[in-house]
Amino acid sequence: MSTPRTVVVTGASSGIGRDVAAALVRRGDAVVLNGRDTDRLAAVAGELGAPDRVATVAGPIDDPATGAALVDTALARFGRVDALVNSAGEFAARPFVEVTEDELDHYLRGNLKGTFLVTQAVVRRLLAQGDGGAVVNLGTVLIDHATAGLPAAAPLVSKGGVHALTIALAAELASAGIRVNAVAPGIIRTPLFGDGDAAAAAKLALLDRIGEVADTTAAVLYLLDAGFVTGHILPVDGGFVSGRAA
Repeated sequence: MSTPRTVVVTGASSGIGRDVAAALVRRGDAVVLNGRDTDRLAAVAGELGAPDRVATVAGPIDDPATGAALVDTALARFGRVDALVNSAGEFAARPFVEVTEDELDHYLRGNLKGTFLVTQAVVRRLLAQGDGGAVVNLGTVLIDHATAGLPAAAPLVSKGGVHALTIALAAELASAGIRVNAVAPGIIRTPLFGDGDAAAAAKLALLDRIGEVADTTAAVLYLLDAGFVTGHILPVDGGFVSGRAA
């Protein structure tokens, strides 16, 4: 187990973000949780069962005030910030020609601008501390291997920006000892996936099953701890990419 750290986790109200936060608390880390819904976020914090190591900041990540509040809360409660997991995001299928400008802006704000702004706030603090740190973003394997029949241009464009941000920041921040990586999940059983046909989805992966949240969490924890890994986008897809290439 790594030395206990303070980790900011966005999108912590459900799905992958919640599971990552729970795993961090179990291993002894302190966490600052973010989500839009105050009550839902408070409920998750209570479920984690470690009030001395859990803080919450509700608010939209595309508001610069939210990133600032996350850092300020981490400093006030735990004295420092060591890492960030950008798990907040949205994804839905909609034909390209039907996407409205408002919908495009929605994905760009929630998936890309929000990730950019929270990361900027946390990285400023990491640079001030001067002892490195880690950022793990959540992208999607569909960026490089889009699937026919899944019309999702708007969310994929925004997640593509997250991949680009990962690579750019890894290069820019390496000299400061700040590692930046991303996990690119395939189809994972989360509230975002909903009640889709898991059996049909499983056929897209070599491992013949749909992914579970814990599969993605394991990859996030690895990248938080992997001291010689940066600028890497790690697919967690059960062989989806390899299966399509075969």
